Amino acid sequence: QVTLVESGGGTVPPGGSIRLTCVASSSESNRDVVMTWFRQAPGKQREGVAAIFIDGSSYYALDSVKGRFKISRDNFKNAAYLDMGSLRASDTAMYYCAAAPTRWVSLEPFRESKYPYWGQGTQVTVSF
Repeated sequence: QVTLVESGGGTVPPGGSIRLTCVASSSESNRDVVMTWFRQAPGKQREGVAAIFIDGSSYYALDSVKGRFKISRDNFKNAAYLDMGSLRASDTAMYYCAAAPTRWVSLEPFRESKYPYWGQGTQVTVSF
């Protein structure tokens, strides 16, 4: 079982930056998990944003965030981060952290149904 806790959300003006943090606590010794950020904007379906494997390789699902967002992780702290910059109103959403064993999602890191562990979400609002 893995418990995920997100933090760092808030209200940011357009063009601003924010860092989201996801900390995973696990009762299992196996930490070979992919950690992925998803987001859900009001009235829209949840979508993948960025995923990071235990070796640090990262992938971005959305062209709109490439160059503006950066995902990273600290394996010693069981944490993943999402640094978001040049924020736009369209980035306003609830951001969720999810985790899954690497072997489950290595070929489809943004398929939600393959992720058994989810955080409660942290809200990011881009507005003056």
